[in-house]
Amino acid sequence: MKSKTANNRIKISLAEICNEKIFPIKISGADSLDKNEPPMPFNQQMAIISHYLHNQKFKFAKPYEKKAKELIKYLFKIRYMSINNSEIPDQLSEEDKQYSLFPDLFAVPFAPKENPKFTFIDLFAGIGGFRMALQNLGGKCVFSSEWDAQAQKTYLLNYGEMPFGDITSEFTKSYIPDNFDILCAGFPCQAFSLAGKRLGFEETRGTLFFDVAEILRRKKPKAFFLENVKGLLIHDKGKTIQTILNVLRNDLNYYVPDPQIVNAMNFGVPQHRERVYIVGFRKDQNVTDFTYPIPMDTTKTFADIKEKEVVSAKYYLSTQYLQTLKAHKERHAAKGNGFGYEIIPDDGVANAIVVGGMGRERNLVIDNRLTDFTPVTNIKGEVNRQGIRKMTPREWARLQGFPDNFIIGVADASAYKQFGNSVAVPAIQATAEEILKRINLQNEKSYGNTK
Repeated sequence: MKSKTANNRIKISLAEICNEKIFPIKISGADSLDKNEPPMPFNQQMAIISHYLHNQKFKFAKPYEKKAKELIKYLFKIRYMSINNSEIPDQLSEEDKQYSLFPDLFAVPFAPKENPKFTFIDLFAGIGGFRMALQNLGGKCVFSSEWDAQAQKTYLLNYGEMPFGDITSEFTKSYIPDNFDILCAGFPCQAFSLAGKRLGFEETRGTLFFDVAEILRRKKPKAFFLENVKGLLIHDKGKTIQTILNVLRNDLNYYVPDPQIVNAMNFGVPQHRERVYIVGFRKDQNVTDFTYPIPMDTTKTFADIKEKEVVSAKYYLSTQYLQTLKAHKERHAAKGNGFGYEIIPDDGVANAIVVGGMGRERNLVIDNRLTDFTPVTNIKGEVNRQGIRKMTPREWARLQGFPDNFIIGVADASAYKQFGNSVAVPAIQATAEEILKRINLQNEKSYGNTK
C-alpha cells in the first residue's frame, strides 16, 4: 500500500500510538462519529484502523471498513492541517491518506501474510505467541483481542496491529469477522457456577470461557485451539474441565479429543513448561482422531539462549537480597519443603517462567563475566560477587521461543510479566501444524480480494 505522495511528516509513528500522544482530539461514538455519543477510547480507534488496513484486500475487512474510513479521514484532516496549516489537496486519494498516516503499521518485524494459507483469530492474545506460531505456518490473523495496555503496545510494535480490548464487551465481539478457520485462545482458568448441575453452556456465564464459547457458537470456525495451565484438569475437583468439555462437545457440537499436557522443553526451548492444550474440530471436517505432536527437540539447555554479551549490573542480585533468599530457603528446608530460589546451570533447563517474583528467583543463573559492580539501581548492600543474576527479559523471550528480532519495547517489569504469561511458540506451532493437517482448506478460494 505504497504511495508516491506519502508525506513522512504526516505519519503517526508507532511510538506516538503507544504513548497516545498524537494530538488533542476526541472522536465520539462507538458506532458513529455522532458528537452526542461518548468518546471512543484511543486504543479502540487504533484497533479498528489497524485491523482494517491489514485486512483491506480481504473479505475480512468488512466489520472494520466503515468506521475505519471515517476515523482515518478525520485523523488525516486534523494531522495534515496541524502540520501544514492549510487545507488538504484535492488530489490526495484514500490510499494516499492511509499510507501517509500509518506506514509504520507495515514496517514491523512480523507483518501479516499477503497470501495466507488459512486464517485465525487471536483471543487473550498477550504478546502474540499464538500469532507468531500460526503466522510461521502461513496463517493470517484477522482479529486480535487483549485487554492489558502494556501487552497491547508490545503486540502493536511487533505485528503492526492494536488488539481490541475487553472480549466480554459486545462492542469487541461485534468486530470479529465471519468465516475464519481457527479460533486460538489462552483463556484464564475460572470456576463455574454448578448450582444447576447441568454442566452446560449457561453455567459458564460470567467466566471468560463463556466468551470463547459464545464466539464459537456465533462464528463456528473449522477448528479451535485453547491453552491453559495444567491445573485446569484438577480445578474445582475436575468439575471445571468437565463443564468445558461438555459445552464444546455437546452444546457446540465439536469433535474434541481428550486434552493433553504438553511440555515446551520437548519442542526446542530449555524450559520445563507444562500446559494443557484443548483442540476441537467442527463436525463437518470429519475428524475422528487427533494425535498431539511427539517431542521434536529435547536437547536445548540454558547455554543455548544465554546472553552473548555481559549484561547490566541491574540484573545481578544485591548481597542483602541474596541473603534474604538464602534465609527463606533454609527456613523451608528445615520444615521439609523444597521452596525457595534455584540456580539453573548452563547445561540445565529452566523452571517454568511465571508472573511474580518467584518466577525470576527460581530461574537464577551464575554469570561471572561482570567486571563493573557499580549499582545502576537503588539497592541495599552491594552487587554480589558470586555472579548470581536474574535472567534477562531477552532470555525469557528465548525461553518462550520468540526470535531475537521480537521487539521488547516496555520496561523490564512489564516484559517479565508478558513473557511469563505467554504461550511457548514452538510447542504451539507443532500442535497447530497437526490441526492444519486435519481441516479442509483445499477447497477454499483465494483469501485475496474477495470482499
